[in-house]
Amino acid sequence: RSSAQALLRFLGIVFWAIAAAHALGGVLVILMFKNYRYLFQESYLSLPGWLAIAAALILLPTGILAVSISIKSSRNKQGTFMYLLLLLLCIEMSSAVLAHVYSNRAASQLESAMGYLIYQQNGSCSPDPGSRAVDVMQRKLQCCGVRNYTDWLKARAASWHLTACVPTSCCKEKYSHCRGHLKHLEHLYQEGCLKKLGDQLWFVMLYVFWCCTVLSILELLAGVSNVILMRHQPFQDFRFL
Repeated sequence: RSSAQALLRFLGIVFWAIAAAHALGGVLVILMFKNYRYLFQESYLSLPGWLAIAAALILLPTGILAVSISIKSSRNKQGTFMYLLLLLLCIEMSSAVLAHVYSNRAASQLESAMGYLIYQQNGSCSPDPGSRAVDVMQRKLQCCGVRNYTDWLKARAASWHLTACVPTSCCKEKYSHCRGHLKHLEHLYQEGCLKKLGDQLWFVMLYVFWCCTVLSILELLAGVSNVILMRHQPFQDFRFL
């Protein structure tokens, strides 16, 4: 009984810490799909982030109940605690599955969406980066093209009269006089945007997935501890919820 109380008190405090980490993961997922919404067609891809935030909010009263039960238990509090754990477990499992499925689905969309953006901009090199979605993306991620700068050359292959160059958003910030010409490749970002954004997407989704997995295990431990304490309660203390 004393071990179950100590474990429940510890888990209650851990729940508060995990609530902050979980909320952070949810915000990262939502911001990822909001900042690059022109690359992702389905708005529901950010659903794992919203579920993570919902779980973080429920974790706060759950942690308070866990600490309270470890100090002085009652059937009402223990029953409410079990209901919250069950609700959290459902949310966590749903969020983990969706994070895994949606990360693969979003990753499969990235290459075609980026390629479409680049082939749309098959005109002359832009002297004023930042006015187009593709320029914003390349500046923010410090990348050039889908896989590398040659994607811009392929996009302009049909326009034989255009000078071989890339947008100035492909230029590294320290080269202020760079105009996207290929004579100085060292002035350009060498890495493509697909890998950089794909890595960011994979990181935030994996973060949410493992937060959900770890939290589900801790919730099961909290449930077992609560059941042990309920078994030590006198039979007369049962109350209908």
